[in-house]
Amino acid sequence: MNRTITNSIRYIIDEFVPPILRDSKWFMYPFFFIFFKGKKIKLYMEFKQLVYLMNDQEYAEAYRQLDCMGTDRPTDLNQLSINYMLKNISSEATNLLDVGCGRGYWLNKLSEITNLKLTGFDMHDSVALTTANYVQGRIEKLPFADKSFDIVTCHHLLEHLKDLPAAISELKRVAKKQLIIVVPCQRYYYYTLDMHINFFPIKEYLQEVMKIEKNTCENKWGDWVYIGYLE
Repeated sequence: MNRTITNSIRYIIDEFVPPILRDSKWFMYPFFFIFFKGKKIKLYMEFKQLVYLMNDQEYAEAYRQLDCMGTDRPTDLNQLSINYMLKNISSEATNLLDVGCGRGYWLNKLSEITNLKLTGFDMHDSVALTTANYVQGRIEKLPFADKSFDIVTCHHLLEHLKDLPAAISELKRVAKKQLIIVVPCQRYYYYTLDMHINFFPIKEYLQEVMKIEKNTCENKWGDWVYIGYLE
């Protein structure tokens, strides 16, 4: 199920179902059961509470072992977001870091139409990237020097992080020209089918937490695409 479809379903449920029903455990349980394939339903339904009781290893394992309808698709990006980013990438850039690269869908797209030197970064021990170098680690402590990459991208990751300020600080530290962020345009509910703990219902909030003076922020079919210009 691609991102455009899931964003449309989320919009209908969030906007048209009365909140008292929308955030009911019993109403949402069947959705969780289907989306998470009947596995670890208690963990995922109560994740917004349990995540703050987890140590770093437990937090990482919750994601490494995740098997749901979301992990079956090749990317969390929708096509409008991809098109917008490709259109606005700096023509002067020579290299790019993708933080939270997953299986490399975005990096593969870039390799088809740019000559950028590409690096993927994620918490998994190894990722078989065919078009980029891979580095393993945690976003809160990126193993790169200041301004190492002309462009840094980070898609559908900030909404999952416990230490959001530390992650944003690191992304800004290693970026030289552009920092490109994609997050859902989503209001808070306790029971959401995504393990999100940070929410960005309005672009002004995203702009405030990023704290980059020159930026653009556009809604592309239910996702914010934020581009911060650092020089």
